[in-house]
Amino acid sequence: MKHWKAKHINREAAVAGKFYKGSKSELERELNELFARATEKSNEKLPLQALISPHAGYIFSGKVAASAFNQVDENTKYERVFVLASSHRYHFNGAAVYTAGNYKTPLGEITVDIKLCKQLAKSSDVFKDKPEAHLYEHSLEVQLPFLQYKLGNTVKLVPIILGTNNPEDCKELAKVLAPYFTSENLFVFSTDFSHYPAYDDANKLDFITANTICRNEPDELLATLKNNAKLQVDKLSTSLCGWTSVLTLLYLTQGKSYRYLQIDYQNSGDEKRYGDKEGVVGYWAIAVFNEDLRFQISKTEEAELLELARQSITHYLESGKKGKTPSPDPKGILASRTGAFVSVYIKGKLRGCIGAFASDKSLNKVIRTMAVSAVGDRRFKAVKKEELKDMTLEVSVLSPLKKIHSSDEIELGRHGIYIKKGLNTGTYLPQVAEKTGWNVLEFLGHCSQDKAGLGWEGWRQAELFTYEAVIIKETN
Repeated sequence: MKHWKAKHINREAAVAGKFYKGSKSELERELNELFARATEKSNEKLPLQALISPHAGYIFSGKVAASAFNQVDENTKYERVFVLASSHRYHFNGAAVYTAGNYKTPLGEITVDIKLCKQLAKSSDVFKDKPEAHLYEHSLEVQLPFLQYKLGNTVKLVPIILGTNNPEDCKELAKVLAPYFTSENLFVFSTDFSHYPAYDDANKLDFITANTICRNEPDELLATLKNNAKLQVDKLSTSLCGWTSVLTLLYLTQGKSYRYLQIDYQNSGDEKRYGDKEGVVGYWAIAVFNEDLRFQISKTEEAELLELARQSITHYLESGKKGKTPSPDPKGILASRTGAFVSVYIKGKLRGCIGAFASDKSLNKVIRTMAVSAVGDRRFKAVKKEELKDMTLEVSVLSPLKKIHSSDEIELGRHGIYIKKGLNTGTYLPQVAEKTGWNVLEFLGHCSQDKAGLGWEGWRQAELFTYEAVIIKETN
């Protein structure tokens, strides 16, 4: 391999006209057709963190890849998209970032975050500044038109080609990438599944492998891949060609609250025109959602949430108008469909606390609405604009409600509670138990009596739910 001397050169589309249509108009038509056939977006309201998507020619795997990218909300403004794909061209240790220029497809040019790629290359020996590893590799390139179809060309790309076959390298990759594995960024992991067994054998193996991945245990995936090989399935060469990329994902999510959801599956034998059922390749679309907001909200996003609440209140108190507050394009946590409470303190005393649980509204909208409502909370004296100088805010971002069947499932300080019976409802945020020192039965009794109007013991005949909250406070 010749030494890479170019200072700046875009990575041109290497497999356009081969793996997918080569012109912009033809590719747009192809993508429209694939997304029309794709599995619809799931009803999951948790934030999307990562995708597993296939990388074969679109005629075989394009529908499954479209199903994966269909889980992306077009209104989400990601800071970056990281795409990890295993090398098919040659073996090298570690992973190669692209620092020479931008990536191009027939749909246009995608800006590569060259600065971050260079930082990654300097951060650990596992990362290599090796642009030549990207030049002819299809596994990363074929993800990009789907990405452009959903998000346009405005996102910054962090392209990573994995040359390693060492699980320890994958663990190190995950360690370095962990600070970026937040709601501000989307991660895409490129892989096909079984290679060349018969149709029925592929179906069986691919479901075994996918189920293992969704259990979120790296060691279990490695054991499953070894076991698949020991089965001596006729003509099977691998049951997961991009296993190092997927293993890196599992090291990123291991031990944390991520939900893996199987979206779509087929293999090349399902292609009626050209499919050969005697020797097929399997394809899965899998989405990864963040269940634990404590791992999701960055310091930058915390500041954005507080500033949004303050701007909304200030605008309302100074103008007297609702619904006219600035509405920035939501991205990251602000684009999530989740609930929140806004608490208003004047000189340290609570003067309003209003919130809502998860709905179809973005957190951007919920915060603006709840902030304005909180300064007019009828349980307190309305906040005046003269008091803005003495105001401090607290924002509680809520996880989805989880139905419970016993008070033993409540962990004080961690869980908020929501009680519902008919039209009567009541809730206490997690911090209430900490501030009052109540035990679980007192927590439930007060909520049932004082908030839901069901009496002290009414919770025993009501539906009980818990939720968690990320509590963000302004400091004086």
